[in-house]
Order: sequence, then C-alpha cells, then structure tokens
Amino acid sequence: MRTTPRPHGVAVAILVATLALAGCGGAPSKGPEPSPRVGAAPGNTIAMGLDAPWSIAFVGGATLVSERDRARIVEIVGGKPREVGRVDGVVARGEGGLLGIAVRDGDLFAYFTSADDNRIVRMPLQGAPGAYTLGAARTILTGLPAASVHNGGRIAFGPDGMLYATVGDAGRRDDAQNLRAFGGKLLRMTPDGAAPPDNPFPGSLVYSYGHRNAQGLAWAPDGALYAGEFGQNTWDELNLIRPGGNYGWPVVEGIARREGFVDPLQQWSPRDASPSGIAIIGNDVLVANLRGQRVRTVPLSAPGTSTEQHRGEFGRIRDVVRAPDGSTWILTNNTDGRGSPRPGDDRIVRLTGGGTP
Repeated sequence: MRTTPRPHGVAVAILVATLALAGCGGAPSKGPEPSPRVGAAPGNTIAMGLDAPWSIAFVGGATLVSERDRARIVEIVGGKPREVGRVDGVVARGEGGLLGIAVRDGDLFAYFTSADDNRIVRMPLQGAPGAYTLGAARTILTGLPAASVHNGGRIAFGPDGMLYATVGDAGRRDDAQNLRAFGGKLLRMTPDGAAPPDNPFPGSLVYSYGHRNAQGLAWAPDGALYAGEFGQNTWDELNLIRPGGNYGWPVVEGIARREGFVDPLQQWSPRDASPSGIAIIGNDVLVANLRGQRVRTVPLSAPGTSTEQHRGEFGRIRDVVRAPDGSTWILTNNTDGRGSPRPGDDRIVRLTGGGTP
C-alpha cells in the first residue's frame, strides 16, 4: 500500500473555498432533497431513482452504480436501484464522496473521499446478479489529496490490465507540477496498488502530470488513452495521454503551444462543457458534460472537431459508457446539489441510432 503526506488542513480549506466555483459548474453544497421517486423506467430509461450517482460498472450481466453522498453501491434491478452495500469510511463533502468504481477478477474497486484523504479500495463481489453483496474492503492506495473540490476520482482498467486513476489537485495547484506529489496526476498501478516497472518514472505511480481535475478515461481500439479534464475559468480539455507527459497546469490552461507541455486535442469554455466521464464507442470519443448539459462526439479520425447532442435534454450528465450490448448509456447528475431534479431523477438513459434516445 502506497502513502503520501496528508493535505495541509486550514490552508487547503481556505484555498479551495476561493476556487469552488471555478470550472466546477456551481456551488458545492447539497441542495434540496431530490424529487419523489417514481416507478419502473419507461422506454429507453434503464433506471430511475438514483441519488447523486457518479460512476457505472458492469459485471456478470449486472449494472452497478456508485452514489456519491450516500456511499452506496447499487445494482440496477427492474429499473430501480437495489443496495449492494455501503462503503465504510466515506466522508461526502462538496465534490467528494464515493466516486469512481471498476470491476476486475470478481472484485469491485472504488475511489472515495475519507476524513483525511482520497483512497482506493477493493472489495469482493459476493453472490450473483440480482443479489450481489460486498465483502470486506482492502485498501490498496491512500494519501491522495482531498478537498471539497477537484478530487478527480475516475478509475478504470486499461487494456494492459493496469488500474488507472485520475487525481485532482484538490486546490493545491503547484502539486500538479511536483512529481513527488499525487495531486494533479494520472496514476497507473497494479491491481494491488504497486508501481509497474514500465511506468515512465521508475518506482512511481505517476503516468502523466500537470492536470487540474481530470475525470474521464477511455482507450481507443489502438490502445491510445484519452482523458477529459476540467479547466479553471478559461478552457476545459480533451487530452491524448502520453506516458510521462506534462499537460501544463497550473502554468498553462488549454492550447498554449509552449515547449515542454502537451496541448489538448480540443478545448471548450467551461460554461459549455465541464467534462466528466468519457467513452470510446465505435470510432468516436463521447464526452459527458455537467455544466454544459450535453453529449459531445469527437471523431477519432478528426479529434480537433466535434458535434453535440441532447443539449439541456437530460440536465447535467456525469458519465457516458459503452454497455455490454454495444449501446451508449448516459448517467444524469441532477440530484448532486447543483442541478434541478426532474421526476424520477437521477437516471440512466440508453441512447440509440446516432445518439437519439
């Protein structure tokens, strides 16, 4: 298990308070209780009644979802969430809580905010679809910086079998350029939290650095890794990740054309984007947008171009995933305190034929 020093307490709290509104899509406090839950999901709505959902994972024909503030893993059964278990030690504050999840070799991996840090644990998935439960958690990584904003939180297994994690700067901007700190990085590790011998910095989990708050990870068929990232006030980004690459934050934001920094493939105004989850489906990168409330499609063949769909149709969109049957699913995020919940929110919606629900 790897550790780093804990974040600075009072100093971090003061700093992140000033940054809370920058590039994050609104105030971090939890809003009114979500609208009353309704019954079975209609049409192309896969599930309803989710509470501040953050991430989707698939296993054994089942769909699992993390709920940020309630620290729950739920399984979708009959269009409704069924509690699989609660993750011990989660402390939900602002953008922190139970965040990304991934499944590998019968274990559920989860990235979450504790009282002191962000950390990654793995838990056995017990039982069968429709009746899963969680076994005891084993911590594989601690000491990731935590705050009420910029927690990163996406985890995913790459085609190489390694676990990748996006770690935000937690308001400590300079950490993004410090290779001895975890903040503002993409990490690559074994399923037990160790540094693979072929990482770009020997003995380190750091895979790329100079990130502010990346929250999307996806691999193309050729193995190329893409990441979506929240900027501050000027530019959100879509990046092609190079091992050992420096993506500029906080020295530069967006396309800078400066030696030593990797420029993004695309940049967008935060009011039109706030990219969270991303997925590669077919020959396109699909980007879920929170503040922008839309799905953006970026062709792999022309990554400097994009189109957008469903603007305002579903509200805030936290994640987009490729379902086991090849279809595209989106996860709304209107009950997180920053959106305007509609009856039945939050929900998973299947998009079909060119992104049409």
